Amino acid sequence: VLCVVFGLPLVYFLTSTFKQEERTVRDRNLLQVQEHEQPIMWKVKFSSGNSSQLSNQCRNSVQGKLLITDELGYICERKDLLVNGCCNVNVPSTKLYSCDSCLPNGCCSVYEYCVSCCLQPSKQHLLERFLNRAAIAFQNLFMAVEDRFELCLAKCRTSSQSVQHENTYRDPIAKYCYGEYPPELLPV
Repeated sequence: VLCVVFGLPLVYFLTSTFKQEERTVRDRNLLQVQEHEQPIMWKVKFSSGNSSQLSNQCRNSVQGKLLITDELGYICERKDLLVNGCCNVNVPSTKLYSCDSCLPNGCCSVYEYCVSCCLQPSKQHLLERFLNRAAIAFQNLFMAVEDRFELCLAKCRTSSQSVQHENTYRDPIAKYCYGEYPPELLPV
């Protein structure tokens, strides 16, 4: 009876220890930088002229309370979003590749404008240069993206590069950046 009482917890302890070791090894392998097997798709699969047809589906920036950016680069009010996830291009307020709240350094005060501006075809070279020079820590994050839309969504999110002293935005107004470099540090 004593063997069973002391033996079962010992067996449990040993199996959980080995499982934890396996998880640790697997997590370390995931953190290692992998070669990017497929290049980023810089063009979407359907033309912007077809974006108002229901047969084509669009991904969009989802979380905006008032504004949404679709994967074609259109920014619209949430109420003007079609059932297929694309912005309705027939509404006058819908804009393509809009940089309305963005500064020349690539930082914007509104997330959806940041994504729309980042999707401009002229920004492809800037994004490619950024990916080629990304630090190892960021390579793991940006290697998961499969196309330009996902890259712009990830780039425009605030990150540790958006803050100073871990609790203050470098630029409290234009905190969403797709540019190559983070905003300048504020004076202390």
